[in-house]
Amino acid sequence: MRTPTVLAVATLALAGLTACSSTGAGTATQATAAGDGKIAVAATDTECKVAKSDLAAGTSTFSITNNGSKVTEFYVYAAGDRVMGEVENIVPGLTRDVVVELPPGVYETACKPGMTGKGIRGPLKVSGEHKPLAEDAKLAEAVAGYKRYIKSQSDTLLAKTKEFTEAVKAGDVAKAKELYPVARTYWERIEPVAEVFGDLDPAIDARENNVADGEEWTGFHRIEKDLWVKKDVGGDGPIADKLMTDVNTIVTKSATVDLSPVQLANGAKGLLDEVATGKITGEEDRYSHTDLWDFDANLQGSKAAVQALRPVLEERDADLVKTLDAKFADAEQALAAHRSGDGWKLHTELSKGDLKALSDAINALAEPISKVASVVAG
Repeated sequence: MRTPTVLAVATLALAGLTACSSTGAGTATQATAAGDGKIAVAATDTECKVAKSDLAAGTSTFSITNNGSKVTEFYVYAAGDRVMGEVENIVPGLTRDVVVELPPGVYETACKPGMTGKGIRGPLKVSGEHKPLAEDAKLAEAVAGYKRYIKSQSDTLLAKTKEFTEAVKAGDVAKAKELYPVARTYWERIEPVAEVFGDLDPAIDARENNVADGEEWTGFHRIEKDLWVKKDVGGDGPIADKLMTDVNTIVTKSATVDLSPVQLANGAKGLLDEVATGKITGEEDRYSHTDLWDFDANLQGSKAAVQALRPVLEERDADLVKTLDAKFADAEQALAAHRSGDGWKLHTELSKGDLKALSDAINALAEPISKVASVVAG
């Protein structure tokens, strides 16, 4: 769940990031009419008009245009609000695409103006024969390899979150501050999988302004505010317990979830969107300013997803792999300039020039990553 605030800086970063896969509203309409197969979605602050509500099973590309005044999101949900595909941070006036693999069944589409609440929903029926992408042996191994990565990160997430929550419950502010960005590193690496499970992601990772009216604010950022602003976590024991429970639930579910190969590709790009709209701006960890820990974790998580898909990408588009390797190296080098001991400089220690250099590196990487899902869908 990403926040629509502080758009002045976010737009600078996002403009380059979305340029590779975005068009104006008029162009998107023409493209759909021209028969490129994309399903147009017209989003406003009060409507979510999806061009088709009946689809053939297989992979589909939704092209979402935000004609409203608020930053929006688009989701395709299976039963229980399991996320099959999503696009976050669609700023007004832009169009973003997402490739989704959908077996036969009944689904819902949703636009979320302001990026809060359950969204403006509509029915989606998918029917016909479907040969899953993962029946391809190399794509199946890509998914299996990525799930091994998720397992390794999840094990450490559990351990580090336990250390963090125990420090919070003990009232040890100094230790909890030290552990906060470490625990979040492992969370941020696996967030594409965590986001599959609907409400669990915001319960763990929502910022205060992401919480809909009437809902309780919980998770990492609730405790972050108390640590750095209130400087007292004496009353946060129940919040810490819930965070630990929610993380345990995510880890348990992620061990058994079926992932489509395009979800790996979408996750890799989604993590870069996280950097462009949260970490670069300082919105993500607005009280602790430990955004670069998350930035690094998102970059590593994105790279892990792409590396899992590497054998398929090398076979289908070797030039794209060479470009991805070079752009990942550039982004890693740009970030490495801000190392501080075993961690990273605070966001507040970076100049506007530093932030622009990081933004440029991420934007340059986002352009080739935006092509991965289409290559995988084949």
